[in-house]
Amino acid sequence: MNTELQPVTVPISTSSTPIVLDGRLTLSLFRRIIEEDAPLQLSTDSLQQVERCHDFLLQLVADKRRIYGVTTGYGPLATSYIDPAHSGELQKNLVRHLSSGTGRPLPAHQVRAIMLARLNALLQGHSAVSTDVCERLAQCLNVGFLPRIPERGTVGASGDLTPLAHLAGALMGEGRARLGDGPEQAASRILAELGWAPLEPDGKNALGLVNGTSAMTGIGALTAIRAQRALEWTATLGVSYAEVLKGKLEAFDSSLAQVRGHGGQARIHHWLLELARGSQRLEAAVDLPPVLDHQSIGVNRDQPLPQDPYSIRCLPQILGAVDEVVRDHARVVENELNAVTDNPIFFPDEGKVVHGGNFYGQPIAFASDSLAQALIKMAVLSERRIARITDPGLNGDLPAFLQGRETGLHSGFMGAQVTASATVAEMRQMATPASIQSVPTNANNQDVVPMGTIGARRTDHLADLLFDVLAIEAMVLAQAVDLSGKHGFAHATRKWTDWLRDDIPFLNQDRALSDEIIALAGKMSSSDVPLSLPKDQEEH
Repeated sequence: MNTELQPVTVPISTSSTPIVLDGRLTLSLFRRIIEEDAPLQLSTDSLQQVERCHDFLLQLVADKRRIYGVTTGYGPLATSYIDPAHSGELQKNLVRHLSSGTGRPLPAHQVRAIMLARLNALLQGHSAVSTDVCERLAQCLNVGFLPRIPERGTVGASGDLTPLAHLAGALMGEGRARLGDGPEQAASRILAELGWAPLEPDGKNALGLVNGTSAMTGIGALTAIRAQRALEWTATLGVSYAEVLKGKLEAFDSSLAQVRGHGGQARIHHWLLELARGSQRLEAAVDLPPVLDHQSIGVNRDQPLPQDPYSIRCLPQILGAVDEVVRDHARVVENELNAVTDNPIFFPDEGKVVHGGNFYGQPIAFASDSLAQALIKMAVLSERRIARITDPGLNGDLPAFLQGRETGLHSGFMGAQVTASATVAEMRQMATPASIQSVPTNANNQDVVPMGTIGARRTDHLADLLFDVLAIEAMVLAQAVDLSGKHGFAHATRKWTDWLRDDIPFLNQDRALSDEIIALAGKMSSSDVPLSLPKDQEEH
């Protein structure tokens, strides 16, 4: 048996040092593989465990044991016992009847994420697939082989059967695929171009490929990475927004977190104070409020507000709660990346087979729905900050819509502010949980289902929309900082606004902003904030 990766002819990896995948996959490692196209190598120990489990299956089949999906039919058709002589036909028919997805094809980064998630699940060594399956998935990731996977068709109950069937079909030389940025074509043609034989899905190879939560998990992992970036950007822009409005540093005082007890809020207080370090525009906090003078006896109206609006004052409380949701979602996703989620599950060292429901996608379903609410809340917060900073009645002495040159002839960010409002409205109407939308299916065999992949796809789309809003806010705040002369702003604010100005010039006169918003949203979504905190605190 060949345990080495075959040479490839169309490498897409930019890194020369391969990552050795051994079944222990963190989100950080996941990001490197997907975003940086780091090449993969499978560990010898993992392949040996996979082979040991596969040998255990072969012995069970030789003993004529009843193994679901290997010597039986599928779902409610498991009442049919299948002679092992028909193993290959049974597995191929599984892939073929499940290849029934509809809708647009999933984007390349989601397909790669799904493949990586499935590969890591199989490397746990409890799915009884052959090592050929794992090696082929790694090869596909290394060369950029991308099966066409339609976006719809899974309820996430017996795993992501439909999307994973389209993946398995392409490995078998059926269906369609593309290589890197090349055109979509018959998968068989690409395999021939690469010099690869189609995968033979005998034994449990096909069932092992399709019967797991890897579609919702792969997409969820992508969203987890972007949700953390969105949180970092929302905090970073929030401090700059407070600086523009000359807000009060008191709201960021970590004593507030000490008496409330939430870890997320404590982390955000620390983070905001670091981002604000060196700012001369924020009003410094004092231990005791000022003493009222003698004119304050009775009712002395029209005095300055002693507290900022909630978009400044409650920033630690809002983002503290968001931080905990983001972390919990990431924890669930990372756990699922390293989980065995198919059926049946094999324990060769103990000599047993367990038929159960690890394929049920409830953890990802609940986590995706929860994260969706947090992403929408960040968009709501961002939109309110955009609205205030462009409103001449609320933004201090800044011009209307931040157009300081011939206001009226030019309208500045008026149109962009409306786009932010429309985007938030669109996000809100997608707030209905997916995890409770159970529709019994499969002849009532799957009588309760989680809809986790629908939730994961929806939440990933919400992240797209959130970054559109954050991009508009970043452009608006950079304009406000420039109009304020940049004097006295914190180092973090100066650093990110300089980063933005590398691509987007000051809005001196009206111009079409659509392309700039889209490009900036993509850049913010795919890269870390210019001053990453609390890790990067080298300059203040």
